[in-house]
Amino acid sequence: MRTLFVFVLIFSINFLSGQKMITYKKIDKTDLKMMIFKPPGFDTHKKYKAIVFFFGGGWTKGNAAQFRSQAVYFASKGLVCFLPDYRVASRNQTTPFEALKDAKSAIRFIKQNAAQLHIDSARIVAAGGSAGGQLAAATALIADYNEKTDNLKISSVPNALILFNPVIDNGPGGYGFERIGEAYLHFSPLHNIRKGAPPTLIMLGRKDHLIPVATAEYYKTVMEKVGSRCDLALYDNAGHGFFNQNKNNDNPFYQETLNEAERFLNALGYLTANSKTGSAN
Repeated sequence: MRTLFVFVLIFSINFLSGQKMITYKKIDKTDLKMMIFKPPGFDTHKKYKAIVFFFGGGWTKGNAAQFRSQAVYFASKGLVCFLPDYRVASRNQTTPFEALKDAKSAIRFIKQNAAQLHIDSARIVAAGGSAGGQLAAATALIADYNEKTDNLKISSVPNALILFNPVIDNGPGGYGFERIGEAYLHFSPLHNIRKGAPPTLIMLGRKDHLIPVATAEYYKTVMEKVGSRCDLALYDNAGHGFFNQNKNNDNPFYQETLNEAERFLNALGYLTANSKTGSAN
């Protein structure tokens, strides 16, 4: 108990003093960290709604900075935003299954430390792009692939999902099947949609070479059959990764997807009328 108290105390001091990165998991001699973006005028006496962004990269590469611009934007709207790292093949010689374990651990960490983070643990959104979108959806839908060191009494299920061209079908003919194999039945979001699935927004380019529009449409159909909300926004002349901010800051799809995500979050009651710019803290 004393060790836990010391950890919590140090964690709280570091967080409140503006620590930019915190460690949410230690595994295989690897420290997995997440960056936190807080709203301007952050008030430690309040509980904030949160959004967790999982980067893409085919569970092979990528880094948490992919969604930095989106995190800054939504912090300005009153959300606390988290950008967690997770294990990928190029850096950690791991499989997609370890990536999912880490994504679940990240959600559980935020919930377990909700008081220190000043988060409403019942108002957490999971978001992600491509393979990160698969991870976000899988935290909500997949029962398997939990880290044995996690407190499994804490649910990894978020309260809403925002998915940017997610690889939601990992079955035969879908993305990643050559690595997932027959485990897709317990890994692929499309094959595990169930009653009670969180409200979901999917954004997809009509020219995406990895995810057919028909797959997203079918996902929406199945979600609605089980009684869950699923908004689908399709973008003409947009390919895979169309939502990313570019170096010239002139990608129109970046702002369009921000607007669509903001509309969705407003409909769920997640946003405030704060229009200032957020910052990393």
